[in-house]
Amino acid sequence: APILNDDYSLPTHMRVAVYYNNKDVRLEKRPTPRIGPGELLVEVVASGICGSDVMEWYRIKKAPIILGHEITGKIVEVGVGAEQYRKGDRVFVSHHVPCNTCHYCLNGNHTACDTLHTTNFDPGGFAEYIRVPEINVDRGVFVLPDEVSFEDGSFIEPLACVVRGQRVAHLQPGRSVLVIGSGISGLLHIALARALGAGRIVATDLSEYRLKMARKLGADAVMHASEDVPARLREVNGGRLADTVIVCAGALPAFNQALKSVDCGGTVLCFAPTEPGVSLSIPINDFWRNSITVMPSYGAAPADIVQAVELIRARRVPVHDMITHRLGLAETGKGFKLVAEGRESVKVIIEPQR
Repeated sequence: APILNDDYSLPTHMRVAVYYNNKDVRLEKRPTPRIGPGELLVEVVASGICGSDVMEWYRIKKAPIILGHEITGKIVEVGVGAEQYRKGDRVFVSHHVPCNTCHYCLNGNHTACDTLHTTNFDPGGFAEYIRVPEINVDRGVFVLPDEVSFEDGSFIEPLACVVRGQRVAHLQPGRSVLVIGSGISGLLHIALARALGAGRIVATDLSEYRLKMARKLGADAVMHASEDVPARLREVNGGRLADTVIVCAGALPAFNQALKSVDCGGTVLCFAPTEPGVSLSIPINDFWRNSITVMPSYGAAPADIVQAVELIRARRVPVHDMITHRLGLAETGKGFKLVAEGRESVKVIIEPQR
């Protein structure tokens, strides 16, 4: 297919990190993707490991697979019809994009769009290069501002998901917030809530390391998840439970804890999923009487991505402080182990060109 800027000498094969399971991620070689009209080829510079990447029950059914969806890179080939971009542009690429025309998109529910659930780039971001399909080029490629580094830009996708979660939960300035689970999603929620003017922010986790990070990133109080969280919450929040409770841990006890920790008129945001088949029992009468809302949030809409880019550009959310490990592509297996164990790591970034 016709390609603009075709003076770039591409290798016929590239290195990729192939996921077989959380303990088996192999460095292999695959043909370098070829692009067609309207498409882009992007050299991946930074690719974050997401907590969802290590949800083995979710990922292993598609293994072997090349994962990675939190990416930034440089455009190295431009297909005819994609001339709005140029070789050398520094970009963030969204893996899932909506159609923008269906019933769900037109009503603001972009992440329920069938197109969003079936789109992706080729292959995943734990590879030296990705092919960006035409539909992703049309609505999922964002040029990085000069102030945003490649590694900071790898936070755009997870931060956009957090932006959407707090938006649909109507988190308002001055409202108290409880974040259950202080992994990377929880820490992003803490940092964004602080940036947007939330009131008292309380965080929980099973890890002392993560609780220290939660304090560093804006939590006013932290507590071990094994404590009587509702009782301790009242102690540190002026006798009240939380206006907004955000569940960032995928275990049923965390959701049950959330239901007991939300104040009258408050909202429980189910940000993390559980394993399939898990049901949550809600005290309907109590929640009806106390005007409590329970709601989920999945993914991000294009407008959330735009906001995430600006939050990072303006240093409103200190994503750089969350990076604990930078690894080469050959060390992707080590990165998966770090994230799956959830010990002294927060954000692990793979740099495929190393």
